[in-house]
Amino acid sequence: MKVLAIIPGRGGSKGVKGKNIRKIDGLPLIAYAINSANESKKLSRFIVNTDSDEIEQVARDYKADVYRRLPELGSDSASIVPVILETLEALEKEGEVYDMVMLLQITSPIRTGKNIDEVIEMFEKDHSLSGVISVVPMHDVHPARMYRLDDSNLMLPLNQEWETSRRQDIPPVYYRNGCIYATRIDLLKHNKSLMPEGKKGYVMPVEWLANIDDERDLVITEALIKHLRKIDSEYQF
Repeated sequence: MKVLAIIPGRGGSKGVKGKNIRKIDGLPLIAYAINSANESKKLSRFIVNTDSDEIEQVARDYKADVYRRLPELGSDSASIVPVILETLEALEKEGEVYDMVMLLQITSPIRTGKNIDEVIEMFEKDHSLSGVISVVPMHDVHPARMYRLDDSNLMLPLNQEWETSRRQDIPPVYYRNGCIYATRIDLLKHNKSLMPEGKKGYVMPVEWLANIDDERDLVITEALIKHLRKIDSEYQF
């Protein structure tokens, strides 16, 4: 099975300026995705897709291949699927054809090559598998503890059945952590989605959950990575 990983990095981030190359514990943020891809033993190839000269230079400094996306795919409103499809089309014109594609988001940096390989193994073991998305279990942040408020601030439970249940009696729920999205390329071309019907979850430690959208997230993620490097042998770059 030939597997391509794509690491997309747009240059015009509005929430955090230069987010994708900001230093986190001594490394540019994009380096975490590149390092995990380099660490993988099962990826056939990985490519950084960007519209930015700065991101391209940093990616090349970390020995990553780079594909420059079309300008119209670099806007705030551009979704990720057209970016992936355009990259695949360009590679296919050069004779590179893959069976499966994996998205590694820069802003969800805490993953390892082992995680990538275990997702690929799920496809190797189940040839009918349509897709895999990495998730983490959610405990205290659970729909059973969530409400909507009406115009008068009346609390409306999302699930009335679970509202008064003990924690141990509530069914587990999982949250997409953004680290890995994987699907078969034929399905991606047909469905135009990274979330096909029949997808399965790949469970990662909730302690590794980090999504970077703002400055606060950067501070928290850096502290978390420093902590994990000290205590968790699974997470060592």
